[in-house]
Amino acid sequence: MELLQALENRRSTRGFKPTPITQETIRTILHAAGRSPSYTNSQPWEVAVVMGQKRDALSRILYQLAEAGTPSNADEPAPTNWPLDIAQRAKEHGARRFEALGVGRDDIARRNELRLMNFKFFDAPCVIFIFMEESLGPWSTMDMGIFIQTLSLAAQGVGLATCMQASLANYPDVVREFLDIPGSHKLLVGISLGYPDEDAPLNIYRSERKDVDTFTRWY
Repeated sequence: MELLQALENRRSTRGFKPTPITQETIRTILHAAGRSPSYTNSQPWEVAVVMGQKRDALSRILYQLAEAGTPSNADEPAPTNWPLDIAQRAKEHGARRFEALGVGRDDIARRNELRLMNFKFFDAPCVIFIFMEESLGPWSTMDMGIFIQTLSLAAQGVGLATCMQASLANYPDVVREFLDIPGSHKLLVGISLGYPDEDAPLNIYRSERKDVDTFTRWY
């Protein structure tokens, strides 16, 4: 797949086929992601790949926590205050997504059901957790973003799809304990990985993007 085409087609996929992924294929993706640039070649990324019975067991644990309304204790808390234009864009995005799925504003039960699907990894056969040493700062966080995007594009290059999910980092202590990850490693995000199910209702919606001239100053 051409790079520009992959960039244009990349999306958050929320419906996957049960088709298993070989470890060799995942190694190919991670090898490509590992070529990402980083400040002073520090390569701060730490990765946990979870499949099979371990995937199923972790899904059950996280689902039960979320279903019970257990408060998040994410290592990187969600922003609490957005600039007005960004807040409006996020609000409109959420409204359009529910509208595309035929979910009304007052349909609390259905909205909660959709939220909980995050913790089933949208039926993807593989989930990848991305960690970073807690002592590292903003430069390394930027490096992590580059790595995550490269991983997503590499997955697309071999016919797979991804969904980057902040919700999967809501209970980092549980994930670390389950996967035997050192407590000094911050959990940044979870990524569902699999072959996309284009017929899944959750894959109907396409998010909008800002036009180039709305975020660019030309000199």
